[in-house]
Amino acid sequence: MKILVTGCGGFIGSHLLDRLLAREGVSIIGWDPDCKRISHLLDHPALSFRQERLGGPESLARLEQDVADCDWVFNLSAICHPSRYNTEALRTIHVNLFEAYPVIELAARLGRKLVHFSTSEVYGKTIASYLGGYDDVDPALYMMNAENSPLIMGPVRNQRWSYACAKQMLERLVYAHHHESGLQFAIIRPFNFFGPRMDYLPGIESEGVPRVLPMFISAVLRGIPIQLVDGGHARRTITSVHDAIDALMAILDQPQRSLNHIYNIGNPRNEVSMRELAEAVRQTFVRVSGETRFARHPIEIVSSMDFYGPGYEDCDRRIMDISAERNQLGWSPSRELESLLDETVAYYWRLYGASS
Repeated sequence: MKILVTGCGGFIGSHLLDRLLAREGVSIIGWDPDCKRISHLLDHPALSFRQERLGGPESLARLEQDVADCDWVFNLSAICHPSRYNTEALRTIHVNLFEAYPVIELAARLGRKLVHFSTSEVYGKTIASYLGGYDDVDPALYMMNAENSPLIMGPVRNQRWSYACAKQMLERLVYAHHHESGLQFAIIRPFNFFGPRMDYLPGIESEGVPRVLPMFISAVLRGIPIQLVDGGHARRTITSVHDAIDALMAILDQPQRSLNHIYNIGNPRNEVSMRELAEAVRQTFVRVSGETRFARHPIEIVSSMDFYGPGYEDCDRRIMDISAERNQLGWSPSRELESLLDETVAYYWRLYGASS
């Protein structure tokens, strides 16, 4: 079996390659401009690595040949840092829509099975948020179901939704190709995958504003306050990257059952507010390091305007229905929040904290 993986050098892609290359009879063609996270795999005889971005006539010609040579296409290439959605909306739209577009078109034209990574952001805001909250309301007004939930974006002036809209358009493209040209697909909507090799730690590995967990971990390691945007009231469900890869393997292993569906990949048992997550990170550092001082690490409140800039709007809650995923894939997440935080924090503590 030969598999093309775009975005193979990212957080999720690197874990996917680990799992795929451990299998007999699997060969990989991987595309990514960055190879730091997969440096341990570059000499693997079953991996052919293209260190380049999608886009441009020469790369498109190579991409077409690679899609033709493969049985499956896993399309993970994306910009997925919330701080960039409203500050770099044009680039966000271009990378997440136009650079990914040819991958889908080629998979459809050449008849290859496609596993396309979307985002839980396509759900936007919940109906319950417009009705004043979650008390005494039908769970259908906030529980996200891949088949039936509406996708509610904010106004155009709030460019935070540029990422979600680009990803939603690609989902519709995939679905249209399925109905009109027979494309076999699985669409993945990830819900906050956490684990080693996440994003980057700002101020340590790079500059910028990645997703929430690297921000919290970096703040503790650097001895600066953890910042909670708008009080940290937004709620998210946290998922181990290992559980996520289990779901991808389930799709790969049973295509007759798994294909032509959209999947919520997340762990509803791990729902927390961002304030609760900040406290959990402090306690995790205590467990990992053995140093009680981390329990008192400072936390400060910042506004979304100051943190993200104008044009940002947050979604209030993301909790998903995974009954279809259990039934269709035979998959359920098993890693609890404490264990996945232990693994992730320990990884970065060994790299940057243990000797300081």
